[in-house]
Amino acid sequence: MILNPGIIALISASFMVTAFAAYAAFTGVRIIRYWDLSSGTPTQLNLERKTYLVSVIFAYVSAFQLLSLFMFVYTADHIHTLFVGAMCAAGTLNANGYGYPTLALKGVNFFLCGLWLLVNYTDNRAENYPLIRFKYKFLLLITGLLFVEAFFQIKYFAGLKVDIITSCCGALFSEDTKEIGGQIASLPSRPTMILFFLTLVLTVRTGIHFLITGRGARWFAGFAGWALILSVASVVSFISVYFYELPTHHCPFCLLQKEYHYIGYALYLTLLPAGICGVGVGLLERFSTQASLKGIVPVLQKRLCILSMSAYVAFVVISLYPMAFSDFILESGLRIPETVPWAIYWDVRV
Repeated sequence: MILNPGIIALISASFMVTAFAAYAAFTGVRIIRYWDLSSGTPTQLNLERKTYLVSVIFAYVSAFQLLSLFMFVYTADHIHTLFVGAMCAAGTLNANGYGYPTLALKGVNFFLCGLWLLVNYTDNRAENYPLIRFKYKFLLLITGLLFVEAFFQIKYFAGLKVDIITSCCGALFSEDTKEIGGQIASLPSRPTMILFFLTLVLTVRTGIHFLITGRGARWFAGFAGWALILSVASVVSFISVYFYELPTHHCPFCLLQKEYHYIGYALYLTLLPAGICGVGVGLLERFSTQASLKGIVPVLQKRLCILSMSAYVAFVVISLYPMAFSDFILESGLRIPETVPWAIYWDVRV
């Protein structure tokens, strides 16, 4: 294993996170079995105190999952110079079979932790804790995935050898590659772009409808979830290409480098909360009929809807910037027309 400060920090933190998660899961099992709010026994009082402790623990676990996700990619990018053929994190993650699964697990776990925090916050707002058993069953699922993530991460870092020859991002995300990265990169630009912007428009449209009428929460959640998946694919397919101004460069990791002003962090830090908040609107809808939550869930749903739409709009604005203000044209017609009034205004000012 390569001894790098980032690797040591990630492995040490994974042990800490899994230990906290194991304690939370153990407490969750006891709560699922013995919780009885009508009881005034010492066991019930102890469980009520511990549920607040578990909430704090998982709040920190969720915060670390976000930090861990980006630190993992940053570390992979930082050590790419040690491997022949690697030009960025894409090549480092491809150095063995555990790199990309670990990255996927980190993303999934962060997403699920975010949803758990929403459920936990909603449950704590009600006096009778109506979601107590649901949220702790959900916690058990997340804990299991955190252990799997820790195992994959250790296997990945333990298997890194400096004499490994790996592939560069140009090969992994080439349109001629048969793997998933190449398949996404080879998506036709015009249809993908149309589908991307249409999905974002529909997401915002259904969100506005929900804010006005209070109906269509599941439709909004569905569009928000699909928009998250499609946005990631669009980054590989055409968004990254406009930032690179190179039609053959589709890497989603080089955007995180200094040469591109770390723009990838802005893209991904808007995209992840947008998806979590959007899907959270639909998740909370299933609890809206419970008597103690009728005055809580609708207010929280509307806040989440606004946050999700705002984050998606920010993501679109960042994505549109190079399309509007650079001279690069991916395909004929795939550029914001200069006849748009604000584009002309920008050209005049420049």
